[in-house]
Amino acid sequence: MAWTTRLLVVANRTAGSDELSNELHRRAEAGPIHATVVLPAPIGHEAEAREHLASVIDRARGTGIEIDGAIGDADPVNAALDVWDARKFDEIVVCTLPPGESTWLHIDLPHRLRRMTDATVSHVVARMPEPAGGHAAPAVDRQPWFARLFPVNQRGAR
Repeated sequence: MAWTTRLLVVANRTAGSDELSNELHRRAEAGPIHATVVLPAPIGHEAEAREHLASVIDRARGTGIEIDGAIGDADPVNAALDVWDARKFDEIVVCTLPPGESTWLHIDLPHRLRRMTDATVSHVVARMPEPAGGHAAPAVDRQPWFARLFPVNQRGAR
C-alpha cells in the first residue's frame, strides 16, 4: 500500500482555480493524496463560502481527487492554524492571487505559516477565474490595500 500524502490547502477566491486543480492532479500522479481545503470566510458570508467550498469539492472529486473541506476564520492564518495538526497533515498548500493583487501575499501568508507550523509550505499562484459567460469582469476602481489601514485624502496633497 502506497503512502498517502495529506495536504492542508488554504485558499479562498482561488480555491476553484485551474492552477490549484492542476497542482493537486500533479501531486496525485506522483502518489495518493488526500486534500483538506480550508476556506476563510468573513462573518456573515459563511453561506456563500459553504456553496463555494461545495462546488470546489464536487469538482475535485469528479476528477478523482480525494478531498474534504472546512470553512475557517476570516483571517487566513487563524483559519489554517485552527485546522493544522502535524499528526494529520504532511504539508500546507497556499493558493493566492498573483503578487500585487493578493492581500495574502502582502501579509506574507506562506512564510508566516511555515514559521508558525514548521511544516513544508507550497505556494500556488492562480489567476482570478473569469465569470461564467467568458467575459472578464469590468475593472473595479479600488484603493490600494494599505489605504484601508491608513486612510489619507490625497486630493488636496501636493
